[in-house]
Amino acid sequence: MTIHAVIDFETTGISPEYGARPTEVAIVLIDEGEIIDRFQSLMNPEVPIPYDIQALTGISNAMVRNAPKVETVMRKAVKFVGVHPFVAHNASFDSKFWDAELRRIHARRKQTFACSMLLARRIFPEAPNHKLGTLVQTLGIPATGRFHRALADAEATACLLQHIKQELQHRFNLEAVSHELLVAIQSASRHQLDDCIRRHQSIST
Repeated sequence: MTIHAVIDFETTGISPEYGARPTEVAIVLIDEGEIIDRFQSLMNPEVPIPYDIQALTGISNAMVRNAPKVETVMRKAVKFVGVHPFVAHNASFDSKFWDAELRRIHARRKQTFACSMLLARRIFPEAPNHKLGTLVQTLGIPATGRFHRALADAEATACLLQHIKQELQHRFNLEAVSHELLVAIQSASRHQLDDCIRRHQSIST
């Protein structure tokens, strides 16, 4: 079975292309539905955190003033993740920050991201929306803490990932759900889900 690294960033803004930097990162390793390890750290972004972001995340400039620099935390995070494939909710956001900060320390990502938001759109189209908080409530996933804090969101995403895997196993009679299948599903449309599963099964057998 694949161990997944489920990651969540809190940041000063929406994109590193506009100068935003991380203020907190959390990564949980999940294996067969169980969280087996955790990594979490605040970090000093060396740029001010806007007031609206402080209100959203609860992370203030004072909280990160004496935190380690982003580069220091990222080196530890890279070592923690190793070669495990990533999962994130709205992975396009987290992958941008991960890749941007890796470039600052002259490193490169080798593994792919699966996106639990895209997967949930394919598998639970009836949900009111596919925000993490809505899915936790709609699917009856246990709350893990305050949303928009990295560790709580990473743990909630890990629980959502397990829920998605169990739904796929039940609905399609699958013995296991690989990272490769998750990536294939998120790239397919909702109407192509059955065909995507069948293609994967034919390749795997």
